[in-house]
Amino acid sequence: MTEDILPIQKTSTSTLPILLVNFIGALGYSLILPFLIVLVLKFGGNEMIYGILGATYSFFQFIGAPILGKWSDTVGRKKILLLSQVGTFVAWVLFLVALLVPNTVLVNVESAFLGAFLLSIPLLLLFAARALDGITGGNISVANAYMSDISTDDTRKSNFGKMAASANLGFIIGPAMAGVLGATILGEILPVVATMLISLLAIGVIKFYLEESTPCDKKDMVQTGEFKKIYNHEQRDCYEPEVKEKLGFFEVIKQQYVGFILILYFLIFLSFNFFYVSFPIHAVQGLGWELFELGIFFSVMGAVMVLVQGPVLSWLADKAKESTLIILGSFLLALCFYLFTFDELWMVYTAVILFSTGNGIMWPSFLSVLSKIGGGDNQGAIQGYASSTGSLASIFGMIAGGLIYGAIGSTIFLFPGIVMVLIALLSARLIRI
Repeated sequence: MTEDILPIQKTSTSTLPILLVNFIGALGYSLILPFLIVLVLKFGGNEMIYGILGATYSFFQFIGAPILGKWSDTVGRKKILLLSQVGTFVAWVLFLVALLVPNTVLVNVESAFLGAFLLSIPLLLLFAARALDGITGGNISVANAYMSDISTDDTRKSNFGKMAASANLGFIIGPAMAGVLGATILGEILPVVATMLISLLAIGVIKFYLEESTPCDKKDMVQTGEFKKIYNHEQRDCYEPEVKEKLGFFEVIKQQYVGFILILYFLIFLSFNFFYVSFPIHAVQGLGWELFELGIFFSVMGAVMVLVQGPVLSWLADKAKESTLIILGSFLLALCFYLFTFDELWMVYTAVILFSTGNGIMWPSFLSVLSKIGGGDNQGAIQGYASSTGSLASIFGMIAGGLIYGAIGSTIFLFPGIVMVLIALLSARLIRI
């Protein structure tokens, strides 16, 4: 036997703790999401400032995610997930401070590009909170790398479907909680306090219940294909840690198919972020919705995605390839974005059902493809650079989305629809890979 890297087997790790961490993270953010646009307007901002606030998180995640991803390959996923969650908790503390300090205006801005807005102390604190959460925001990419570590080829698609479903379950409960808690005499303060406590819970789960998904020791190496189970446990591939080589960005994109996958990742995030920054503005200013209506909307969105990414995707896992589901999901998303250009309530909710269905089958399938490329020993680096690519798309999508919505209104939803058609066409290449 040579000293080359040989794939080896390791007993499986429970997916429940990482799914719980994913659920808690989505729950915390979705508690804030429905009234974030309301806070920005309350503290003197406008739709452009709202887009820039979203882009602030993405910009700092663009910097931090690749670093945290590569660190997770070296020091372990668990430590980096813990670091990320602590950063998120401190960010929510800053968020709470923003709600408690006086709304003191520092500068009254009149800009041809940014529009008219007030730069206040609470608004600056919101930006600081989103920046801190972004720079430590490797939790998504590291969680995906963790799931890749503990998945086999047979369980990969369903496991990433569970990851997406756990996040969307958080998006069902979070907006509903936001509507209930935000309706109390404490207003937005109570949802933020709840978010802080939820973040603390995630820290506890990671610290005490999440097993490390480190590579197998050399002494455990056996040749792939010799057996599928040891002591009745399902096995997964892992690699000898002594020979791992850490990859930089240019080494990552030179690997087969990685550059193409990252282009798709960029386009997917670009399309989604045009929608996510534009719809809350459209709901408040165009449709005249209050916090309750926004909460119901996001809860319906999350409920349908949980249904699709749970039993529906599990049923489809053995019947359709990832490439087929990506293409089908992309076309459904293109159709839904077209329907969002209409103001009729039944059209809006038809669109959200199509959005949830398309996203529910497309995104987990895409993550499954991403987790298969590049090898297991550099999965953290690859996931980190993918997250960074998504952050770059988010920066552009959120800033441009806020600006363009102010100019053309709901017509902006045609743009993400066109991008989704392009994604579907490009994804035809995945059939051949």
